[in-house]
Amino acid sequence: MDSGSPGNRRPRSGPLPDLDAVVVGAGVVGLAAARALALRGHETIVLERHRRFGAQTSSRSSEVIHAGLYYPQGSLKARACVEGREALYRYCEARGVPHRRLGKLVTAAGPAQLARLDAIAQRAAANGVSDLRRLDAGEVARLEPELRSAGALLSPSTGIVDSHALMQAYDADLTTAGGQVVYGTEVLGIERAGPEGFLLRIRDEAGVSEVSAARLVLAAGLVSNAFAEALEAMAERPYRAPRTRFARGRYMALDARAPFSRLVYPVPEPGGLGIHLTLDMAGRARFGPDVEWIETIDYGLGAPPTERFEAAIRSYWPDLPAGRLRPDYAGIRPKIVGPGEPDADFAIHGPAEHGLPGLVALFGIESPGLTASLALADLVAARLAEDR
Repeated sequence: MDSGSPGNRRPRSGPLPDLDAVVVGAGVVGLAAARALALRGHETIVLERHRRFGAQTSSRSSEVIHAGLYYPQGSLKARACVEGREALYRYCEARGVPHRRLGKLVTAAGPAQLARLDAIAQRAAANGVSDLRRLDAGEVARLEPELRSAGALLSPSTGIVDSHALMQAYDADLTTAGGQVVYGTEVLGIERAGPEGFLLRIRDEAGVSEVSAARLVLAAGLVSNAFAEALEAMAERPYRAPRTRFARGRYMALDARAPFSRLVYPVPEPGGLGIHLTLDMAGRARFGPDVEWIETIDYGLGAPPTERFEAAIRSYWPDLPAGRLRPDYAGIRPKIVGPGEPDADFAIHGPAEHGLPGLVALFGIESPGLTASLALADLVAARLAEDR
């Protein structure tokens, strides 16, 4: 990253002034929410403890624009994904953010999995995904000759995006609208500041100080637990904040050119979408993620899971070259459920949940959070207006 880029600005020194709106966390959803508030006329500051945006979950994903196939009908994940997907494509086109609508194949490894494709197709249709196509084995072979498949679903609306460029665009829009991201600034605690407003204790290079905000958005991702008890203590009604758990997923890169022009996913497995093939904007192939529950934030790759990845990949690409996978990176999903529990919906808690006007807290914003970022930002802005 260039030293002059928005992701590397030095933190502002000295005490911050009292503010209209503060967003805690400069991940993709925090930046999108701050942008939405600033465009609505709110003086908006983002406080980010790292020295760049998207330092955790947002910069360690598959960078996939999801179509909305898998999520339960009526869930916030389903609604925000379908709405956010089209908004994201329009935004990327208008702002020149690198992206590509490649399409995705969800492939059945054998006849026994074909019924699961039918279930995915039914759920996708219920979610408003109208362009999904069912393919037989011959049709799959004509599209992707190297893929072994008993049949597949083709999702033309699935794509990829340069997540760094997307966050950079959100940050630029925020700045143009009069807002700012303040890096190297950690929020140590929050409390009420009168009937409407919040006092934040912060630490930056100048030391510890306080700032008040009329509106507060907590988009803290993996460190949301740091604010859970404070929210419960401030709440105007009985309230239990979700607790965040960590599910690490490792990716492996292919040290060769992959013979695929689309993303390739197996049918989903408990806890994730399986070891799937994605492509980045340069055409580089990567596989993952796996699922490993951990107690603390740790991006270490550990012993390479090469044999397990190779076995999973060869279920749909039998000609994967031996010895061509290498460890790439790891991401961590901020889960609000534990191992073996059904996936949870996005949790966006506003005054209706905790009774605090002007405060919205986001929990469990994992995939498809990047896809849904613009839709979630609009929802955050709407929820901030509740009870005002």
